[in-house]
Amino acid sequence: MRSKTPLSQVTDFDLRLLRLFKVVAECGSFSAAESALGVTRSAVSLQMSDLEKRLGMRLCQRGRAGFALTDEGREVLRAGEVLLSAVENFRAEINQINRQLRGELNIGIVNNLVTQPHMEITRALKALRERSDEIRVNISMSTPGEIERGLFDGRLHVGAIPLTTPLSGLDYRLLYEERSSLYCSREHPLFHAGAEPDDDTLGSVDAVVPGYRMTAQAMALHQLLNCPATASDREGIAFLILTGSYIGYLPDHYAANWVAKGQMKPLCPERLFFDSKLAVVTRKGRRPNLILESFLDSLQDPR
Repeated sequence: MRSKTPLSQVTDFDLRLLRLFKVVAECGSFSAAESALGVTRSAVSLQMSDLEKRLGMRLCQRGRAGFALTDEGREVLRAGEVLLSAVENFRAEINQINRQLRGELNIGIVNNLVTQPHMEITRALKALRERSDEIRVNISMSTPGEIERGLFDGRLHVGAIPLTTPLSGLDYRLLYEERSSLYCSREHPLFHAGAEPDDDTLGSVDAVVPGYRMTAQAMALHQLLNCPATASDREGIAFLILTGSYIGYLPDHYAANWVAKGQMKPLCPERLFFDSKLAVVTRKGRRPNLILESFLDSLQDPR
């Protein structure tokens, strides 16, 4: 399938095929992409074959063994995302000239912020929608590190992440603070203990530590615990706490639902907690983007 001649130009047809390939890769199979794209599986397969012939390389393996991207497919997907982002940036710049709110806004958000009582992001999205119904908002839930990488390579316009170690190439705007406390589940022996556990007791039970960057205060509190388990995000921490085998820190607003149901409780809440700053992040030196600027203008100042 290797092409004998280099790709001479990128056409509108190529862009449509690359968008289809991106959806297929995100869905993880032709059958899942079928419903997402609103076309038949045979049409998805045919267009994927067209793209492979066009590029002269196999992009994915499909069959009884399942779906998987080839090494070349992963490289094409990465390059395609950069290309499609550049096309969107061009459209955003033209709309900036025309002062029209039309195009895409790609947002990366750390998970579990929707339960945060401060709703600046929600209000800003609502205000953006009220200004124009020709904006396509794409929200991806991810880790702070992946969001930062998405901002640097242009896949994301804006992110919402904990403010721990600011990177020099990004601009940070404080949104609000959230408090995290140490929790155990109803299945854990400490849940039914009559007195608050001391540090020796807490250090003798298993705990879970986040796999992402933390503030110095959060690191110091985790160093008091025995942490044989890690989790990439806060949902993973909650999963492990709910097993009854681990204790761990969760944002109070995220744990509140389980606490209300009697499924979790905080341990030593008067002293075992830390506060984290949440920030909206953009890339320094970014190109003008009317949609992004409108979104940022709609964010309320932190209180």
